[in-house]
Amino acid sequence: MELWYTEKQTPNLGITCKIRKTLRTEKTPFQDLAVIDTVQFGNMLVLDGMVMTTEADEFVYHEMISHVALSTHPNPKSVLVVGGGDGGSIREVLKHSSVERAVLAEIDGAVIEASKAFLPGIAAGLSDPRVDIQITDGLAYVREHPGEFDVILIDSTEPVGPAVGLFAREFYQDVYRALKEDGIMVAQSESPFINGDLIRTVQKSLRSIFPLVRLYTCSIPTYPSGLWSFSLASKVYDPLKVKREDIPVMKTKYYNADFHYACFALPNFVKELVEGGDDRGEGDTGQNS
Repeated sequence: MELWYTEKQTPNLGITCKIRKTLRTEKTPFQDLAVIDTVQFGNMLVLDGMVMTTEADEFVYHEMISHVALSTHPNPKSVLVVGGGDGGSIREVLKHSSVERAVLAEIDGAVIEASKAFLPGIAAGLSDPRVDIQITDGLAYVREHPGEFDVILIDSTEPVGPAVGLFAREFYQDVYRALKEDGIMVAQSESPFINGDLIRTVQKSLRSIFPLVRLYTCSIPTYPSGLWSFSLASKVYDPLKVKREDIPVMKTKYYNADFHYACFALPNFVKELVEGGDDRGEGDTGQNS
């Protein structure tokens, strides 16, 4: 008998994967957690019925949420990842030699433990001595650490359950205050095909707080529609003004210097979601090489 898992990504859309077996199911204090061994994508982490990451395509998300900001900042030493208990973003952050401290603020410790057990390639960086793991509410942690971080990455789940507050304007204000005077933040901001209203709201909120805001995209097979977006907000540095020779060379599968610039080239329907392009340069995709 064949076994299949289906994530209902919207009321009218889903993704279905053939599975070998279920490795773990658990109801944590915050969400339903499962790890599934799939034929196509390897081990898959599922929270509240939503695919969070898989062994086969995780590198896209984790590289893109991390390296654009850290390659833009000239000297990122202190980095905070909010959410991201699987450890993939931390793993990528640590590829930057300037990083001295990487804090992981994850509300659900069960996600960390499941990832260590069943996704060891993703969670590999969590044992690094530069990593400070805090099992805590990311909203509160950000609010309680003003002026502390060069880069903050909002590696959240979809805006449901414990992650709802991570998409609020009030939280972005706290992120602004938690950044140093030249800090940068990146937040995953869902699919342009499916979550257009959310992207509009996030972009509007960030532009009311930060002087420079840009949207960029990448392709992630197991995420709704396959097209995914990230919202970058910066106090000083523009990712499109980074010199090519200043982008570090790292062992990556998706991100590279060419794509650092190219990911900001937006299709017209996505440009419309950011209100026709940012008057602080969002429509300009010319690279400084």
